[in-house]
Amino acid sequence: MAIQRMDNVLIVVDDLDAVIAFFVELGMELEGKGPLEGRWAERIIGLDGVRQDVAMLRVPNGHGRVELAKFHRPKAITAEPKDAPVNTLGIRRIMFAVDDIEDVLARLRTHGAELVGELERYEDVYRLCYVRGPEGIIVGLAEQLG
Repeated sequence: MAIQRMDNVLIVVDDLDAVIAFFVELGMELEGKGPLEGRWAERIIGLDGVRQDVAMLRVPNGHGRVELAKFHRPKAITAEPKDAPVNTLGIRRIMFAVDDIEDVLARLRTHGAELVGELERYEDVYRLCYVRGPEGIIVGLAEQLG
């Protein structure tokens, strides 16, 4: 098999600290935060003169990560509105399994999160919702029932 695991998903942000706080409140753990620059980084991502701050957050069980990047140079490009609907082309959301969806929603709301639609029940299997957090990031939440 060629793939061993999915290592992380990158989200480019403007307010790194606010987005870190949002994901930490969700239950992720901050692995590290710091500057990233140099010729090796430029060659990998194909941008000259790159300077960015990055943060790596992991799911508590260690089976998933979110990498956040704030670009200082060159500046990030805004390609779509922050409130883009979930049917916009591209990556729209990251889904997390949670133990208590009501508790998670309440905690994320303290970081400005808003429901995209409604909290719904899917048969007797899940309670599900989408939440829009800082910078328009959409996070799906799924609480398994039974």
